[in-house]
Amino acid sequence: MAAFIPFKLSLLLSLLSNIGFLPETSKNNVGIFPPTCNRIECPSFDLIKVGNGYEIRKYNSTIWVTTSPIQDISLVEATRTGFLQLFDYIQGKNKYKQQIEMTAPVITEVLPSDGPFCESSFRISFYLPKVNQANPPPAEGLHIQKWKSTNLAVRQFSGFVTDYNVGVEAAALEASLADTVWSPAIKKSQKDETTSVYLVAQYNSPFEFSGRVNEIWMLVDLEDELSPV
Repeated sequence: MAAFIPFKLSLLLSLLSNIGFLPETSKNNVGIFPPTCNRIECPSFDLIKVGNGYEIRKYNSTIWVTTSPIQDISLVEATRTGFLQLFDYIQGKNKYKQQIEMTAPVITEVLPSDGPFCESSFRISFYLPKVNQANPPPAEGLHIQKWKSTNLAVRQFSGFVTDYNVGVEAAALEASLADTVWSPAIKKSQKDETTSVYLVAQYNSPFEFSGRVNEIWMLVDLEDELSPV
């Protein structure tokens, strides 16, 4: 556990800092393995398809701990709020008083608002290590969520996550999939005809200024793929 404390603290500092003012690059990549996953546990997946600016992945069944919906106009602020709850959880603020190893990525589910000055709804999730998945510690205000086998369309981007670039990257992923066989399956997974649901996956420590990997995830034909434990 001690070996991961510097990474935990650096990730906490990242989410507590004003990420929008940190340097950023805009290079987009496909198929880059996040270096963070060489150090800490990440969920495994099978690569189904590599397309022009996107991947289709199939994730195995996994367990996540998730916040209640957070209303905010800022993804960065909502992620900061949610991550503080999750950080307390992995430090032992749970029913079992159990410390849990850091994993990656931390994901933020985005349900966009109707306008630029309206609040959106965000849920922040932490992937539980395999050793904790059979008996995940419950905690007040957090929810244990089981993902069945889940298909995702993924776009990678570098730099630091900001409120601006997540919208740009999500739109770019949607555009890259528009004329593909995957587009109808993504539309089927949407909660209604006007709201696009996507997730932002963050992998890196704030002290990694190069080789940063972030991802936009869109669910592909997700009907009945998520269920409470």
